[in-house]
Amino acid sequence: MAKTIKMLSPEPGRTDTAGLRVFDADALARCTADTAQPWWRRRACAEALAGRVPERRVPELIACVQDTGDVSEVRIALLTLLADRPELLPWLRHEDRDQDSAYGMAGAVLGARGALGDLTAAGALATLAFSPWRHHREAGEAGLDALAARYGFEAVPAELGEARPEDRSTAIRMRERAGEDVTDALADPDRAVAYRAQALLTDPGRLRGYLAGAPTEEAKLWAAYALHRLTDDTAETRRLYEELGRPRVEVAGLDEELRTAIVHEYGQWAEERSDPRWRIEAVCTQPPPASDPAERLQRAMAALTAAGLAPKPPVSCGEDNHQGDGTYHVIGYGESDGRVSISTLGRFATDDDDDPDVRRALESAGFRWIDQAVGSIQVTDLGVYYFGSRDPLNVGTLLFYWQD
Repeated sequence: MAKTIKMLSPEPGRTDTAGLRVFDADALARCTADTAQPWWRRRACAEALAGRVPERRVPELIACVQDTGDVSEVRIALLTLLADRPELLPWLRHEDRDQDSAYGMAGAVLGARGALGDLTAAGALATLAFSPWRHHREAGEAGLDALAARYGFEAVPAELGEARPEDRSTAIRMRERAGEDVTDALADPDRAVAYRAQALLTDPGRLRGYLAGAPTEEAKLWAAYALHRLTDDTAETRRLYEELGRPRVEVAGLDEELRTAIVHEYGQWAEERSDPRWRIEAVCTQPPPASDPAERLQRAMAALTAAGLAPKPPVSCGEDNHQGDGTYHVIGYGESDGRVSISTLGRFATDDDDDPDVRRALESAGFRWIDQAVGSIQVTDLGVYYFGSRDPLNVGTLLFYWQD
């Protein structure tokens, strides 16, 4: 029995992509345009039409794209499919597109404009490509690459200028793709631009040569970081770090124990706009002494039990929040639903209620109590992702971090 589209895509996540790819194109186009079909099946059909859209079905597929009441996942798939249709360009460029708030549509519209050779979209595509969100960045870069493929690598930066960081980031990427050396961009005043520049560099010898004459300390640090990324030579990186005078971001109130725990958990993987001194410090300094989180929890349980606080079995922050993960465990205690948090990053403990009995019990067992004054210290210039934000966080959030 011949298979049908429904048989090839019976439910979400169970699509026979290869089967749809050779299915009758006209039938796929009809299914894609049929709003009575589930959106995931329509999207699968649109994707299976790549390179073989029936010409007579183009108007109704374009109508689906332009229907702001239709499902954005289908519309986005169709924009990708129809990115070679110049008749779409006037609609794509219309100011009303700015009001289309459906998820993902703004990036898809810009990507289609890039694919269709609309140089006036270069500025918005550069902004999209500069986003910290990967799916936005990739959509922006794809649109810019399409423009560069049509007009040449020099045309896109010429359209943008150099005033905005995102414009300079795009220019650096275009220069690199054209085979130019972009080591000079390590001195860009915007850290996100410098970070992206270092990620493009591939020549250790050139970086070593640049280090001697780099115009700023940050440029030298970015060069050292890029060199370490390429060579993984910690000894060389530490030597450079010493030559630079062991530069670091000083934070008032942040002692060495707290600093070491935080820098080795977050330093190397910090967000783009973080000060490069955090990254190098994470590479070049000694991590905290090895410890056993399970033993630490057992010690906390014993201390709370000895103090008559009736602790409950510890649970991870992910289990406590029913999703996600992080850097602490929770121990409930007593009859009043008290809760104490034990960090996985060291001997740190805290309790929102600042219960003095809990504090005394844990401090007697070797734990360090993180009170409000210490927990509120802002760790400057170290961007860490936290529920959509990438700004610096305080000590309490970093030691007792949870993300869903």
